[in-house]
Amino acid sequence: MSDSKTILADAEDPPNQTASATGERASELRETALTRLAQAKEKAAHVQVVVVEKGKQAAHATDDYAREHPWASIGIAAGVGVLAGLLLNRK
Repeated sequence: MSDSKTILADAEDPPNQTASATGERASELRETALTRLAQAKEKAAHVQVVVVEKGKQAAHATDDYAREHPWASIGIAAGVGVLAGLLLNRK
């Protein structure tokens, strides 16, 4: 996650510098910004794939547990429901 923040921070810097730069320097800064933006998009796509995959694994594990322990799952769901109801009815 810190890699993404670093890449995005680096991508923001060249456009800020291009405001005062002209000619060849502006072109270099623009290219740098586009390269860093492409890196940020690539990293974000990779993170998205990882998060979706881990979410699917968690869903499958939860489904397996619920099928193996149906009464425990009902008890847990009821307990969470009661707790949520109590928290929502507090004033």
